[in-house]
Amino acid sequence: MLLRLVYLIVTTVFAFLRLLPGSDRDKEIEILVLRHQLTVLQRQVSKPAFTSGDRFVLAGLLGHLSMGKLRHLALLVRPETILRWHRDLLRRRHAAACTPRRRGRPRTISSIRLLVLRLARENPSWGYRRIHGELVALGVTVAASTVWEIMKVHGIDPSPERQHTAWADCLRSQADALLACDFFEVRTLTGARLYVFAVIEHATRRIRILGATAHPTGQWVIQLGRNLVMDLQDAGSTARFLIRDRDAQFTAAFDAVLAGAGLRVVTTGIRIPRMNAIMERWIQICRRELLDRTLIWNQRHLLHVLREFEVFYNGHRPHRALHQAAPLRPLPRSGADRAWIVRLDVRRHDRLGGVLREYRHAA
Repeated sequence: MLLRLVYLIVTTVFAFLRLLPGSDRDKEIEILVLRHQLTVLQRQVSKPAFTSGDRFVLAGLLGHLSMGKLRHLALLVRPETILRWHRDLLRRRHAAACTPRRRGRPRTISSIRLLVLRLARENPSWGYRRIHGELVALGVTVAASTVWEIMKVHGIDPSPERQHTAWADCLRSQADALLACDFFEVRTLTGARLYVFAVIEHATRRIRILGATAHPTGQWVIQLGRNLVMDLQDAGSTARFLIRDRDAQFTAAFDAVLAGAGLRVVTTGIRIPRMNAIMERWIQICRRELLDRTLIWNQRHLLHVLREFEVFYNGHRPHRALHQAAPLRPLPRSGADRAWIVRLDVRRHDRLGGVLREYRHAA
């Protein structure tokens, strides 16, 4: 509508400029011709339709004429209608000049809105009143009704207990205190059986391969337990629970060694491997990515292969649970902060003859 109004104004101005160089006789003849054409149109059209732009142009042009002159003009509408259009034009112009451009209280800044949504997302049991109290404690001055409105607009229920806590969320919140261990079997080329004992941290997914043997006795497992306790103390671990199955190699002496270091042993159910799912998952990864692609000669060869895989797993392999980071390697800075990279020069480093491959930037 605005473009049409501008078009009408421009065409009217050019039409006025075209009349300036003409003589009075030519203008009078043109007026008579236009009046005759208008009479013909009035006989054919009973009620013509005017758009808002047409009304604006006619009201602006005819507003400078008196009522007497308007009555002698051959117009499609009555003179009173033209005057009413002119009064509406002036009233709208006056209202636009006096009306404030912005009404109501100012819009909440985006940083506060993002903070409200973050608190609601990270704390499903918080209502809008609890979130408002947290904002006040942070020194953010905002009304409780504003918090309610922000949550409502983004489809978040302002009332508490928006959703029930899932088991995954519950376990994730307790991951820093959990360790898991298990044995798994490896066959050599000669058919001999070797048993590997490994421990994994739930929070960081860091794996510790403590040893491998053909005869896992109780004394051997107890010694591995002592090694685990010393390793955890050196690393400053905050773990308090160790998940294990009901294997006969886990004796009461093994549990006593862990209890002396503040670790409580939690046993899984009988034939319920999902109770130790993270450890079982790692064993599956180790078989698929390493053992199924490697021919094991003997115990010494197995330990060497597992040490290489431990270094690779903890220092390079990405993990979805860690947002594609490795247990002992944080993610690099984002690409926006690394604008100095103009050409990627990525080198490959092979482990175990190419069974494991690492890709890194050239130094």
